[in-house]
Order: sequence, then C-alpha cells, then structure tokens
Amino acid sequence: MIRYIIILLCCSFFISCSSYNSIDTFYNAHKNDNKVTAIRVPQFMLSLISGISPEMKALVGTTKDLRYMQFPSSTSEKTSFLNRQIDNITGNNFIEVFRKNDNLKRNVISVREKKNVVKEILIYKNDNLNGSFLYFNGDFDPVKVREMAKNNEFDKLSSGLIQQFNNNTPGIITN
Repeated sequence: MIRYIIILLCCSFFISCSSYNSIDTFYNAHKNDNKVTAIRVPQFMLSLISGISPEMKALVGTTKDLRYMQFPSSTSEKTSFLNRQIDNITGNNFIEVFRKNDNLKRNVISVREKKNVVKEILIYKNDNLNGSFLYFNGDFDPVKVREMAKNNEFDKLSSGLIQQFNNNTPGIITN
C-alpha cells in the first residue's frame, strides 16, 4: 500500500512539473500582463491568415493551434525571467533549430518532432526591450519549416498576423 502511494505521489509530482513548462501555462500566465498583445487564433480565422502568402497557406492549412504574444521586457530581471521560462518550455523534447544569444537578447526557433513530422514550432525573440513568441501546433513538413526559418517567413507571419487582427477584428487593441 505504501509503495502504491509513493508511486502515485511521484507520478503526480512529475505531471505537475511538466505541465508548468508548457505553452498553455506561459500564455495563460502572461496574457493579462500590462502592455501585452496576445492572439490565439480560432480555427475559423486560420483561413484569413492563410491568405498572407502561398507559404503561409501551405503552413496554416495543417495548423490546429496558433498563438502569438508580444510583451514588454524592459528590465534585465524581467528579460532573464522570460528567457528562463522559454528555456524550460523548449527544454522539454524540443529541438533547437536556431539560437542566437547576445547577452540577454535571444532569438530561438525550436521544434518538436514525431517521426518525420514537425508537430510544434516555437519562435521566441527578446531584444531586452520587447519579447515575443509565435507558436504553431499541427503537422508540418520539416523541409518547409527549415526553409521558412531560413527565409524569415515566420517574421512576416508575425507582422501579418497583427495587421490582420487589427484590420479585421473590432475591439482588439494592441500596444
């Protein structure tokens, strides 16, 4: 009986620790922060985003979850805190495709794979004044993801996403 309780407690501990380091947790923890722009695209709006470019149409066509968040990161402490949180998320079964560190400044592209398919893409940037992340969940061609990262297509998507929501969604205010 005691052995069963110890195993149950260990499992509960590991599950609680792993869920803390997730996109859901990060998104929900920061979406109500001051001066944050947070976008979680519902399925019916993914068709609008796919109109940004043919590359985006190819990528967004398989997307199940798309989120973008832009947040202030104006102090070294805040930047370090955000960098650690993202490192904790990407440290869980993500593969870093690209990383550039310049003191506290970060530019990271990470993917999570299952067999020959990319299942999740996380692009994180922080220039020590502002930070952002772009997150995709779906089934993606690894060659296409690599090509898009190389050609800065994810930057274009971030800009297009904010513009699309500002133009087509009444009541959304971004700072």
